Amino acid sequence: MRAAFSKTLADIARADPRVVLLTGDHGYALFDEFRRVCPDQYINAGIAEQNMIGVAAGMARAGFRPYVYGLAAFVPIRVLEQIKIDLAHDSLPVVLIGDGAGMVYSHLGTSHQATEDIAVTRALANLQVYSPADRHELTRCLELSAQASTTIYLRIGKADRGDVHGAPVTANVGDLLPVRQGGTDLVFLATGSMVRTAIDIADRFYPQASVWSAPFIKPIDAARVIDIARQAQTVVCMEEHSVHAGFGSLVCELVAEHAPTRVLRIGVQDRYSQHCGTYDYLLQEHGLDAHAVTERIGQFMQKS
Repeated sequence: MRAAFSKTLADIARADPRVVLLTGDHGYALFDEFRRVCPDQYINAGIAEQNMIGVAAGMARAGFRPYVYGLAAFVPIRVLEQIKIDLAHDSLPVVLIGDGAGMVYSHLGTSHQATEDIAVTRALANLQVYSPADRHELTRCLELSAQASTTIYLRIGKADRGDVHGAPVTANVGDLLPVRQGGTDLVFLATGSMVRTAIDIADRFYPQASVWSAPFIKPIDAARVIDIARQAQTVVCMEEHSVHAGFGSLVCELVAEHAPTRVLRIGVQDRYSQHCGTYDYLLQEHGLDAHAVTERIGQFMQKS
């Protein structure tokens, strides 16, 4: 996934000299290819993320198309005010890339874990939110970002969980993508790293279940979400993010208004990590591993 990100971004910059990449002193090896093919379009803004957003805003007003890279704990969390006032308020075409969304930086503790980024960004007007699940979705998100006329936040979670699509995708902004065909009794709607977990659970325990991936949180095809919910007996939403104001909350908002269907939200509960450890350990601590999620689903369906 990271290799696809590096290559696609370099391709975009090579095709458009207006594209500039700003980084907050991160991603050195990741941008080796970019610096090699587009050295004059790369800026290391240093550990000064708020200032970096202001620089990107100024460059966008001057006709450039900035891509701003940082850890999700810093971009967007540390710079939310600057994103709101400097970028989103005037719909400037700046793409914000938050790497390590969720609990990828597990050993670095709560300060480097981002489980609230969807919540804070989807509440900002004029700001689109992308959440790709694999290299194919990530490539398409970047391709679409190069054509956008507004501010975008693209979150990247765990990079090595494998493909969920067998080939490149041709999605439009807002689309939900089917990744496992099945029935309507149980439907998984997942985003980012949790799409892989949803597929694995369905393959092992619910062979008749359908799985959809949501690479776009905002905007989202509301009509498709509503149609899926109306046909389903149970919808399970999965995200490596807080259950508050994230993807599952978005689905519940739509379902509550238009399709009274039972929805189970799988995500991080209202707490921070208690311990540091491996990524797999933290998934277990927060009940996001396949075993814990399967138990939650079973308990929820027994109450139906």
